[in-house]
Amino acid sequence: YPHSHEDFVACLSHRSAANQDLVSTNVYTPINSSYTPTLQFSIRNPRFRSSATANPQVIVTPVNESQIPDIVHCAKYTGLQIRTRGGGHDYEGVSYQSPIPFVMVDLIKMREIVIDREEETAWVQAGATLGELYYRISQTSRTLAFPAGGCFTVGVGGHISGGGYGALIRKFGIAAEHVVDARIIDVNGRMLDRKSMGEELFWAIRGGGGGSFGIVSAWKMQLVRVPETLTIFTVNRTLEQNLTKLVHRWQYVAPNLPNDLFIAMVIRNVNTTGGNRTVQATFISLFLGGVDNLLPLLADRFPELGVRREDCTEVTWVQAAMVFGNRMPNASTEVLRTRAPYTNNPFKAKSDYIQEPIPVHGFEGLWKLFGEKEAKFVELNWAPYGGRMWEVPANALPFPHRRGNLYKILHLLYWDEPGREASERHVNWMRKMYAYLEPFVSKNPRGAYINYRDLDIGVNNNEGNTSYAQASEWGLKYFKTNFKRLVRIKTMADPTNFFRHEQSIPTLRSKRNH
Repeated sequence: YPHSHEDFVACLSHRSAANQDLVSTNVYTPINSSYTPTLQFSIRNPRFRSSATANPQVIVTPVNESQIPDIVHCAKYTGLQIRTRGGGHDYEGVSYQSPIPFVMVDLIKMREIVIDREEETAWVQAGATLGELYYRISQTSRTLAFPAGGCFTVGVGGHISGGGYGALIRKFGIAAEHVVDARIIDVNGRMLDRKSMGEELFWAIRGGGGGSFGIVSAWKMQLVRVPETLTIFTVNRTLEQNLTKLVHRWQYVAPNLPNDLFIAMVIRNVNTTGGNRTVQATFISLFLGGVDNLLPLLADRFPELGVRREDCTEVTWVQAAMVFGNRMPNASTEVLRTRAPYTNNPFKAKSDYIQEPIPVHGFEGLWKLFGEKEAKFVELNWAPYGGRMWEVPANALPFPHRRGNLYKILHLLYWDEPGREASERHVNWMRKMYAYLEPFVSKNPRGAYINYRDLDIGVNNNEGNTSYAQASEWGLKYFKTNFKRLVRIKTMADPTNFFRHEQSIPTLRSKRNH
């Protein structure tokens, strides 16, 4: 039965004299004036800002990893759960709210990045953001990069825990493939690196989802080499500009292009000059080379898109990263270090994998749904696979969505109306669109991406004794046949299922010792 937050704080103070500073400056309970600002600072989905959500009993912001073992010990001793927050981008708020009394370990003060020029590696603390990592790389070299996501404020820890991907996915695969070492604090408070944790646990933490195996404090990444000159283009096409045919054709072209060329699509509603609403696709592209090589390739493989030289800009890798983060390529790289949120609007997200091209009539039905009132701020992000994504075996890492998938869709719906009723109405619209797409997407299971967390697809129970069968409802969608191996590793690494949340990997029940 959980003790109070006072017991937790007393335990921390008692454990070590070194914790006195931790307790006085980095532990927040609801009576502290800093508690609410600290809690809300990294809430990236305003849907979970209301007081109705289940907030932590205590927030701890460790300054270095040596403080984390005592936090784990005291949480266990006082019967409180742990949720670990990095950048705060969990789409369902799982890293900072829980129906069960808990301590939130907020890694916001653990953001050190150390780059080794000779090795071309980076040790990155888990609280750093992708933007901070890109900034540090850009200060070091014009031709080194890291293949991760476009949103600067995403925390490195959660991103890699779920796999992580960005515009370099077809050339270099997912971010977790480039992790060569890590440090994790386990349920017994031991600090383990790759050698001491062993290859099984090291496999599991690179894509098996955050919050299941312990607290990862740092990752060591192998950086990748890119040319000095890359080319980007962004072109918009509306329904009136042959959008349906272009989107349909994209499905055949984008996954089969050379690995150096990535053409993603963002489909959303826009207002026409006449004040009506229409559907627009933004084709946003990264090419690892110069414009003189890109244009003939596009003319050969995707002439329908009609990309012209003036649509293209030659950039460095870090400038391209700025564009994929919705900034101008010539903006100051300082914007990479911002922790300001991308949106202040609540949203609901889902994900899908497409294995056969959607027919034209499938798109026409989708545009009809886009015309409904709730769909005003819908946004579908389409990321093509192929290239390296089809070369790596599905069991190389927990992330299983490889050969056979043409592309992935992130479904997003934002809204700007306050209140629970508006929230429910928009979430229900998203579920309706998801149901509409069912005939066109992957099946048995309908695949999903854990970093686009969606609690609609299944959850664990709160007691922590979820069966393998129950957890398989969501687990197989995220991990396919890798789920079974993740459960075995979890049972070895955390047999009492201390580290748990709504979609954490369960333990095999027979091994539970209480």
